[in-house]
Parts: sequence; structure tokens; C-alpha cells
Amino acid sequence: MTDTPNVLWIMADQLRFDYLSCYGHPHLHTPHIDALAKRGVQFNKAYVQSPVCGPSRMSAYTGRYVRSHGSTWNGMPLRVGEPTLGDHLREAGARAVLVGKTHMTADQEGMAWLGIDPKSEIGVRVSECGFEAFERDDGLHPDSARQKWSAYDDYLVNLGYTSENPWEDFANSGVDADGELLSAWLLKNSRLAANVPEEHSETAYMTDRAMDFMTQAQTDGQPWMCHLSYIKPHWPYIVPAPYHDMYGPEHIIDPIRSDAERDVDHPLLRAYQNARVCKSFSRDHVREHVIPAYMGLIKQLDDNLGRLFAWMDETGISENTIIAFTSDHGDYMGDHWMGDKDFYHEVAAKVPLIICDPRPKADSTRGTVTDELVEMIDLAPTFLNALGGEPKPHILEGRNLTPLLHGTSGFSRRYAISEHDNSSFEMAQELDVPQEDARTVMIHDGRWKYIRCEGFAPVMFDLETDPQELCNIGSSDDDEHIAARAEMEQALTAWSLQHHTRITATAKVLAGQRKAAETGILIGFWDEAEYEAATGKPFDALIPAGKPDKT
Repeated sequence: MTDTPNVLWIMADQLRFDYLSCYGHPHLHTPHIDALAKRGVQFNKAYVQSPVCGPSRMSAYTGRYVRSHGSTWNGMPLRVGEPTLGDHLREAGARAVLVGKTHMTADQEGMAWLGIDPKSEIGVRVSECGFEAFERDDGLHPDSARQKWSAYDDYLVNLGYTSENPWEDFANSGVDADGELLSAWLLKNSRLAANVPEEHSETAYMTDRAMDFMTQAQTDGQPWMCHLSYIKPHWPYIVPAPYHDMYGPEHIIDPIRSDAERDVDHPLLRAYQNARVCKSFSRDHVREHVIPAYMGLIKQLDDNLGRLFAWMDETGISENTIIAFTSDHGDYMGDHWMGDKDFYHEVAAKVPLIICDPRPKADSTRGTVTDELVEMIDLAPTFLNALGGEPKPHILEGRNLTPLLHGTSGFSRRYAISEHDNSSFEMAQELDVPQEDARTVMIHDGRWKYIRCEGFAPVMFDLETDPQELCNIGSSDDDEHIAARAEMEQALTAWSLQHHTRITATAKVLAGQRKAAETGILIGFWDEAEYEAATGKPFDALIPAGKPDKT
């Protein structure tokens, strides 16, 4: 144990909070993640800043809201000059290392405009969201070219799994009884075993690569944060044997939905339900095919984390490493007649968050569960604090969670915020909404969840009386609901009017502004006496009297 711990930040992609046994799943047992919770703090109200991969991760990596960093959807570049956690940690003398996915898109035009060579040290750093990329793996689509940032394809080829696209043909496809290769992009193939042994799957490979990094880092002596970012259980939903048939229909929980939701008269909600992925997951036979595979992917993840945690214990790395486990968003799986993510029900916008701090100051909170309202952007200032960095409230909009980890006062939050740009989605096309108006914003105080839908009536849920969010009260004429909507709309307006982009307001700059305010600007003083009365300083000390020397 040293004064400065390391940080292992684990993020699963598209993992629902309630598909872990420590969060209440009755059939999917995740003993290794549960054990982590027993050694740390489990957060029951952690919310992402966008219910879609890219902007959620950019918020996590910058510690800032989507409206602040501007990367509103997948493929939207994070602008050059937007400070990231990696930048802050480097300044504090720590490494920020990536093993896995970021969904980062580099601002190539911005780099060209500023004359930054993408291959230079700065250019590479900007392209990797501020991380030092030990191994990057963002996944592919079926028609994508070979990965250029990850060695996983080459790893498969070296093992004899040879094709133009090994990621697709082996890790994300199955083989039927006749030996025909079947892609997991088709949901009907989800129950097949992935065409690769478990020990060579992406989840196992990235776990090994994290251990490779930590082994190397032990000899460096420099504090580090390793972001181990798994690409699963994100679709394509397929998992290697033996996980592919561990679960069946008897393990599938009934969907959270009602007939009233299906008959919704809210145009935007109806458009969401009309999207292809939502129509698909609203069918029971689709859920019966996909959910067992989804559960298998999570079980495989838990087993690999168990392997990782055991190795960290054996090597002594656990003794000085904060471990944080979370997800970038959830997955509807047919709940509320929807699929994928992209809206704000609990199953999509709320995520698991477990933090285990090995320092003695955290002993009093081990094994506790908190209902404090926290956001994903809170991780950046928490990690910066742990690794010895100075607070940066003018940049980081998240709040340091250390008081909650150490059982002290100092943390509070009244609202959680999440945003979504749906301009490229089917619902915007169906409703003919222009790009600049195709957005929604959620504000949640732990009870009322209010969603402003530009151009449409708001959506609101009362999680106290309706914890499953089956009844939209966004247009209810009940007096309590009217008052709650007004309060939440006012709170959202107040948040929107806050400073969000004043990242150059350093302590030095603000001190200079305060000094100017204290002494005042000379304009407005009538004579010397008025200046001296206001400032308490002689005017001659500021502007010496007398005639100028013409020589």
C-alpha cells in the first residue's frame, strides 16, 4: 500500500444493472462481481449522461455533460482541445491506459486546422481520447475492414483462425450442424456457440491483455489508471461454449411492459416503438433467443473477472488498486416494447456501479449499498483525486465520490442529467424532425424523472408510485403532477443556463478577475479623492503625478 493507489476502471458495454445477482437477478449469478461489491460500495442510483455508447463514454472520459463536450452521438468527433481524464492524470504524473473499447472518433478536421500531425505524440493522444492505447478494440460491423487499432484479429490468425474478417467469422458467428457459418448479426443465430473457444474470445483476450499491462506497470513504478473496457455483452449477441446453453426460457424474466404503454399517444414514444429494433424485441420468440445469450455473455464476463481478481490478489496488485466496475448504458430487451437502448427508462439509463477502495479510510463503507444519486461523470474527479491530482471544478462537471467511499460528508447531488441526439434514428425520420430539434434531455431527482422532448409534450414518471415506469404522467392533469413537472422543468432550465464551456477559468484567471473587481476599473472615478475613498490606496501610487519627461 502506498499513498497513491492505482485504478482499474472496468466498463462493460450495454450491461443492464439488474442482470447481476448483487442487483437482484434471480437466475444469473455473478459471484465475482458480487464479491467486489462486498469489498466496496454498491451504488443503486448511478446514471449515464447519454443512453448510447459514444456520448456516454465521452462524458465519462471528460467528466463533462454531453452539451459541454459536444460529442452527441456515435461517430461525432470529440473536438480537439477538449480536456480528458487522461490529460488530467498525465499532468498529475500518472498514466491513463486503455485496454478495450472507447468508441472515440478523432477530430481529424480540427487537427488539420491546427496543424497537428495525427501520427505525432499529440495527434495520437487526441485520437485515443487522451488514453495511452495499450490495446484498443472497438469492434466492427460485418462489412468493416480489418481492425487497425487492435491486435485481436492478428491474434486469431496466429492461432489458425484465418479469414478476411476473423472478428466476424469466429468471435461473432456460429456454426450449424451442417458446418455452415451463421452470423450473429441475425438474432435467430444467438443461441449458437460462438465459433471460437472461450479462452480465445474477446472477453478472455482483453482480460489477458489487462494482466499484461499490469505486469508491465509493476516494474515502472509510475501510478496508473487502466481502463479495461469490454465490448460485450453488447450485440452481436453470441457467446462461446459452455456459456451458450447455460440459460433457457425458464431463466427469462417477464418483460417490464403494459398494454397501456403499447397504446401510447405520445408521438415520440410511438415512433420509438415503431423502430425496427423495438418491434423485433417486442416479440417473445426474439427475447427467448437473445436473452439466454445475453445472460451467457454476462456470466462469461463474471468468470473472467474472477480470474482477473484472483490474479491481482496473488500478485499483490489488489492491495494498492481501486477497482471500479460499471457499464456505459443498459439494454431494453423488450421492456416497455423497446429494444437496444436510446431512451431513459431505468433499464437503459441506470447502470451498475461498484467501487472498491483498498485504502484503510474506506474500511467503514465496505459491503454497503448507497442510494445517493450519482452520475458517470463523477468517476473522473474521483480517479483524479485518488491519483493525487488537483481538483478542476472549472473543467470537470462531475463530483468527487471519495466522501461516499470513505464515509465522510462532502458529497451531494439533487439531480442527474442525461441527453440524447436522435437525429439519425428512425423516429426522427418518421416524425420529420429537423436535426437541430431531434433531441431529448432527462432530469431525475430520484423520484420524478422528467424528459423534455423538443417539439412534443414531456414524458414523466413517478418512480415512487410507479417504479417500473409503466405510466407516463407527462400530460397528466393531476395537481401534484402539474406541480412536479413545473419544478423539474425549472430545474432543467437552471441547469441549462449554468456555465458549461468555461474550461479556461483556472484559479489564476478567476483570481485576476476577483482582483479587478476589488480594485475596480479606473473608468467611473470623478477625481483622486473618489478613487482613494473607494480603494483605500493613493492615486499617485497608480499614476505618478507631474509632467512627463520629454527627453
